Amino acid sequence: MPLTDVELRAAKPRDSLLKLSDGGGLQLWVYPDGAKRWRMAYRFAGAQKALAIGVYPAVGLKEAREAREQAKRSLAEGRDPSLVKKMAKAAKASASANTFDALAGELLDKKRREAKAERTLSKLEWLLGLARPMIGARPIAEITAPEILAVLRKVESRGRLETAARLRGTIGEVFRFAVATGRAEGDPTGALKGAIATPIVQHRAAIIEPKAFGGLLRAIASYEGSPETCVALELMTLTFVRPGELRSAEWTEFDLDKAVWAIPGEKMKMRRPHRVPLAPRVVAILRDLKALTGHGRFLFPSVRSADRCMSENTINAALRRLGFEKEEMTGHGFRAAASSMLNESGLWHVDAIERQLAHVDTDAVRRAYARADYWEERVRMMDWWAERCRDMQRGGLVVALTA
Repeated sequence: MPLTDVELRAAKPRDSLLKLSDGGGLQLWVYPDGAKRWRMAYRFAGAQKALAIGVYPAVGLKEAREAREQAKRSLAEGRDPSLVKKMAKAAKASASANTFDALAGELLDKKRREAKAERTLSKLEWLLGLARPMIGARPIAEITAPEILAVLRKVESRGRLETAARLRGTIGEVFRFAVATGRAEGDPTGALKGAIATPIVQHRAAIIEPKAFGGLLRAIASYEGSPETCVALELMTLTFVRPGELRSAEWTEFDLDKAVWAIPGEKMKMRRPHRVPLAPRVVAILRDLKALTGHGRFLFPSVRSADRCMSENTINAALRRLGFEKEEMTGHGFRAAASSMLNESGLWHVDAIERQLAHVDTDAVRRAYARADYWEERVRMMDWWAERCRDMQRGGLVVALTA
């Protein structure tokens, strides 16, 4: 007789194992400790076997019968139901280990081992966080282009076009990592090229006209905020490094006697060590600054903790305080200003200027042969630039100095 729910609920444990049969090999085993588990007795390859189906009442009578019918279909196909279940369990475990979340985590770990900059890692983690709520739990091999497009359009709908474009590239990087490690067949983000609105490229604001730049330098000289911030603005002008490289600068990187700042590769955008020749004016500024912050690690420590460097917003906030809007000038704009005026001077080899800006040639063949450092020329160039800035700050007639 088939079992009923009433019988199942009423079944009481005994001193020995109690087996209640529902027919077709399906049984409920009631153990002396009160546990109730479904089992299916069957024969395969001449051997008597038992298939574990689940625990009652988590697995009810209806579900147990469905499992019995599925097992019978496997037997009819010549497959062992216990082995089929084991393989399905392994496939499920593999799928959970190969979700988008899991692969994204592995990619982040790989980049940490490669010593990527902390800011790069935090940006990558933030972008991945935009995708995880919608596709994070999905097996990466099953994620389709339309699913990814839905993620991108959610970001696009907020007007964040550049973020959506970067997110597409980041998701693609996860898929390419999955392909390389044998857990996906391809990268579906390639099919999404042109599927979302293209952001309008906006270059960072910069003052590049000498007269206006001189006005900026005079404003910096009159800055009434903290001395460290004023020095940071001066050094941004005279060294034109990237803002992150300046604010994270450490005293151990400087040899003031030799007038050289050696920036480690891990702090550089292109992950290559970079040297900055220090003009005499810069060395003098640094010696004065050392009396203020030389007892610590950073040239520009955070106001909250000496163990951290200056906030990334400090320089731009100082420019706003001086009256320069974000559409006029940014911390990164000092690089554009220097590049523009150095090139316009006609005194310096364009490659020397590019080396000083720590730019990498996009032409791989040319990059392989153009290994010159132009160090001596860069030393003269940085001295010339410091004097040029002094002239512009004074507001007088600027006369091009000979190299």
